[in-house]
Amino acid sequence: MTTKKKTAISANSGVAPERIPSKITEKSQSLDWWLIFAVVLLSSGATRLYKVEEPDHICWDETHFGKMGSWYINRTFFFDVHPPLGKMLIALSGYLTGYDGSFPFEKPGDKYGDVNYLGMRIFCTLLGTMIVPFGFLTVWEMTKSLQASFLTAVLLICDVGTITLTQYILLDPILLFFMMGAIYGSAKFQSYSNRAFSFVWWAWLSITGIFLACTISVKFVGLFIFIYVGLRTIAELWTVLEDLSKPFIYTIHHFLARFVCLIILPAVLYTGFFYIHLTVLNRSGNGDGFFSSAFQSQLRGNSLFNASMPRQVAYGAIITLKNHRAGGAYLHSHWHLYPKGLGARQQQITTYSHKDENNRWLIKTFDDSWMEKNATGTVHLVKHGDLIRLEHIMTRRNVHSHREPAPITKKHNQVTGYGENGTGDANDVWKVLIVGGKDGDVVNTVSSKLKIVHYLQHCILTTTNKQLPKWGFEQQEVTCNPNLRDKNSLWNVEDNVFDKLPNVSFEVYAPNFLERFIESHAVMFQGNAGLKPKEGEVTSKPWQWPINYKGQFFSGNNYRIYLLGNPIIWWGNLAFLGFFLLTYLYNAIRRQRGKLDHPPGYMVQTSGSSVQKGDMLSAAAWLFVGWVLHYVPFWAMGRVLYFHHYFPAHLFSSMLTGIVFSYLTKSIYQCLPRPVNITLYHTLIGTVLSSVLVSFYLFSPLTYGMTEASSNEPNSTLHSLKWLDSWEF
Repeated sequence: MTTKKKTAISANSGVAPERIPSKITEKSQSLDWWLIFAVVLLSSGATRLYKVEEPDHICWDETHFGKMGSWYINRTFFFDVHPPLGKMLIALSGYLTGYDGSFPFEKPGDKYGDVNYLGMRIFCTLLGTMIVPFGFLTVWEMTKSLQASFLTAVLLICDVGTITLTQYILLDPILLFFMMGAIYGSAKFQSYSNRAFSFVWWAWLSITGIFLACTISVKFVGLFIFIYVGLRTIAELWTVLEDLSKPFIYTIHHFLARFVCLIILPAVLYTGFFYIHLTVLNRSGNGDGFFSSAFQSQLRGNSLFNASMPRQVAYGAIITLKNHRAGGAYLHSHWHLYPKGLGARQQQITTYSHKDENNRWLIKTFDDSWMEKNATGTVHLVKHGDLIRLEHIMTRRNVHSHREPAPITKKHNQVTGYGENGTGDANDVWKVLIVGGKDGDVVNTVSSKLKIVHYLQHCILTTTNKQLPKWGFEQQEVTCNPNLRDKNSLWNVEDNVFDKLPNVSFEVYAPNFLERFIESHAVMFQGNAGLKPKEGEVTSKPWQWPINYKGQFFSGNNYRIYLLGNPIIWWGNLAFLGFFLLTYLYNAIRRQRGKLDHPPGYMVQTSGSSVQKGDMLSAAAWLFVGWVLHYVPFWAMGRVLYFHHYFPAHLFSSMLTGIVFSYLTKSIYQCLPRPVNITLYHTLIGTVLSSVLVSFYLFSPLTYGMTEASSNEPNSTLHSLKWLDSWEF
């Protein structure tokens, strides 16, 4: 009994059993736990809130998310590729702390002046502060090892990169807070597996579902934590099914409970957040053009809100044409020509996502007959199968195509603006077709889906969704595709100005909430997939992230902030990932060969009449799964990627390091003779803790502000910290 008790104490405290009196009480253990947790909480808050007010100018993506917070306060609609919860919380924190939504957040480096920005910064920082205690509690629930929990907390507290990412008005601290809450909730729920269907069991299952909903409502990468919790849930259900003392229906009850709390509840909350988002943002803004004409008709101040215009389209009308795909933009032109060497040097035709005078077109017959009929007062309606020309209002040139390759998509024909004062040639003639239409059907505003086919070249007017270079103002490429089944070739008439036809209200096209909800997601997915780096923008590759290869400036000029992980922690995490894989494989082989009942570090904690067991390597294995889920998918992503995308995976690897290091020290202690084991045990712990603390002190200027010369200068105090040439601080 004495030996078991000593082993239990060692597993929980992480201190050598020979150094602890065997009569230690549960009360003193609990007091130690609470004292350490209090130190963790205070240290996390101190390191995060220190100098949170500096710099007093816009840092990095504060220009985006601060601006979006302002738009929520002003109820101005906008488009973003992320779900709304994080931005709504930023706006709420600003509103409650006195920010009025008037600051423009134009660009990084702009001074805040008298603007009350601190409320939003402190809110994000406080959520970032909670990442550390969540990490501590998660490791405790998974291992019951105070040593592993404390080391995890130290790694998270002393990582200058995590501090930097969670000190500003960004989505990342909010995302990481909810993600860590979901991980902890899942681990805490599992600890009550022996009290199934009790109140506390239901409570933690529901809390986990709430955190999952909030995580994916901040960024879509929250899907990875859904998968992580889902895999753990499958493992739990498999364990329940193994219990032959329970009927099969008992497993069904467990499944239904998890289905309700981990799928239905998050889905309801997620939909509710979007309902609030679409209800609050009811005023027209610069994101209107990404959405369908019917969607825009619900936005106050939009030209389509309470608008009335002719239902039918007639020759002589001034119209705008919107691409009908999700997030489709407007057919657009301007005076600028295609560059030399990219087809004919004629006027550019593009699509543009924002409302603009250069989106307006005059619809004409292929000849001048429409002018004669209009002159006599006869209205000539555009019908299915008609041959038309489209004349750009501002430049008086017609939409034109010919057998020259498009600027980017070389297998398509180039589309240009051609002619003078509305007069061109036969390559300006297009055939308009209504999808599902027949001869005699009239083209209607908004509701008619149109295909516009070139009469001579037999190709279809389309947009490739490829962004043109700076010569095309980063607008989207428009081409004529010989494949008439092109899925992006559908258009609809949005604006329709023609005073000889009666107007009808746009209310007839108003979508309901479900339609707006679905369209919002289609546009977000489209926007996410299309994110490309801007010229001069610093991006990174997934292989660079774990090795801390290159950081990212949050603030430049005279007060520099540089996002870079603490190299001792990051490189240590990578080493312990490798050590974990080797150890796990070694123990798996030994167990399979019957040479290992339980690996070193297998714990038995006795507490009264209860017995709790936890395999530290199994806990580390689940954290490794979480790391893989939050890192490997980025290798397959085609969108632009940044260094900060790795931080969710970094949190998993830091927790894994805490557990694996604790496993290693316990194994050394158990395997080596005294007094070598005691000396080596404390030497390892002292070396790791001192290395982490010293590196935090050395690299803290990257987080709290650098005013001295660049690290490239030999006389700079930062020069000795430039351990890799790729570091740019």
